[in-house]
This record gives sequence, C-alpha cells and structure tokens, in this order.
Amino acid sequence: MSLTRDAKLVAGVALWVGVVLGLDTSASLTQQRLLGLFTWAVLLVALRGEGRATRVQVGVVVGYATVIEYVFAGWLEVYVYRLENIPAFVPPGHGLIYLAAFAIGRSAWAHRHSRPFVVTTLALGGCWALWGVTLAPRQDLLGAFWFACLLLFAWKGKSPLLYAGAFLVVSYLEIVGTSLGIWAWQESDPTGLLTIGNPPSGIAGGYAFFDAAALYVTPRVLARWDARRRPGTPDAVAMPAAAQRTPRAEVRRSRRRRRAEARPAARG
Repeated sequence: MSLTRDAKLVAGVALWVGVVLGLDTSASLTQQRLLGLFTWAVLLVALRGEGRATRVQVGVVVGYATVIEYVFAGWLEVYVYRLENIPAFVPPGHGLIYLAAFAIGRSAWAHRHSRPFVVTTLALGGCWALWGVTLAPRQDLLGAFWFACLLLFAWKGKSPLLYAGAFLVVSYLEIVGTSLGIWAWQESDPTGLLTIGNPPSGIAGGYAFFDAAALYVTPRVLARWDARRRPGTPDAVAMPAAAQRTPRAEVRRSRRRRRAEARPAARG
C-alpha cells in the first residue's frame, strides 16, 4: 500500500530529526551550521507541494519560534544547547515540526478517527504530566502547566487535530533531543517557582502557542497581501461580503418582478 503525502511528510520529518540530532552529538560549530543549511533545504523542498496558506503558517512559526529560542534559551537559559548557542538547524527545524504536526492533523486517518485520536493523545499527555508532578525523579510543574495549556487549546481551539499532532511530534523531538544531550532543561524556571522536567511533560502545550499564532496570523497576512494585489480595494476582507450582497439583492429584485408580473394574471 502506497503512503499518502501526509504520511511521507511525517515519516520524513521524523527521520530527519533523528539524523540531525544524531549527527549533532559530536558536531563542531561549522558542522552544525552545515546541518542548519541542509535543514533549510529540506524545509524548502517539503514546502514545494504545499499551498500558500501553509507556507505562510510555517513562516510565522519559524519567526515566532526563533524569537522564543533567543529569549528563553539564549537570554534566560531555561534550557541550554550543547554548544551553548542556538544551533543553525533550530529555526528551520521548527518549521518542519509544525509541518509534520499539520500533516497529521489534516490527514484522512486523523479525520476518520478524530475523537479517539484526540482523546487518546490527551490521555497519554495527562498521564505523563501526572507522573511528572508525582513520581518523576525531577518534579515537573512547568510540564503540568503546559499540558493544561494544551488541553485548553484542544478544547477551545478550532484545530484540535493539529494540537494532538503537535503533541506526538514535539514529544518525539524533545525525548530524542534531551536523551542525546543536544539540549537540557534547567531544574526550575528563572523565578525558581516552577520545577521543570527534562524534558517537560507538557512541552507540546508550549508549542501550541506557535501553532495558534500561525492559525491566527495567516488569514490576516493573506488578506493584506490580496488587498495590495487588487488596486483600488481598501479592504480585501470586505470584498467577499460586498460580493455576496449583490447577488442577494438581484435575487430579491427578481422575486419582486415575478410577483408583480403574476398579479394581473391572478386578477384576470
């Protein structure tokens, strides 16, 4: 049985993550930069078969996640990479992670089994978060908090399948990365109030903010882009509504004409 594009995309991202992180265990700074260059190339190839909206979403995630990396890893040092830098493969890697989660969420299989898929995924995440605050060698309050965020996004958000997919992909990424020593989480946050697991159990809840940002920003970016491509239209978003009103008005006028034409016949 041939694999669908979504299945190939998810498998390809999982394989590339394993290859890059495995090579980075002993990579020099120059070699790490080469891994980053190759990861950008893989991301661009993966996006070739995607639509405009998906490409914008990936771009939003890459930009947002890169800022978060430099704030939380580079400045606050909530987690620290092996060479104490932000590896060159991390920004495009975020794009691949989002693309894989997106592919899972839009797949035919996920839609056929949407309810059990989401429920099972969240149940696994809940068990991990509960273990993190009760039995884990390192207490993980931050993971529990982020898992609560993931629950909220899955419950209130419009794309629960995306967040369920993000849990699978991000958990895989974090477990492999921390197991290989590519990065390590500190034992507590900068305030000292929240303990942190290595990795945090609900880390996908943190990534869910990237996903939500992509879903929120993308239609607005596309609307502005379309408005600029249509000279003389101040608001591209308003155009469809205006276009919808014209046919309705024409239908109402047509109905009135038919009723007016029918009245003399009725009296005759």
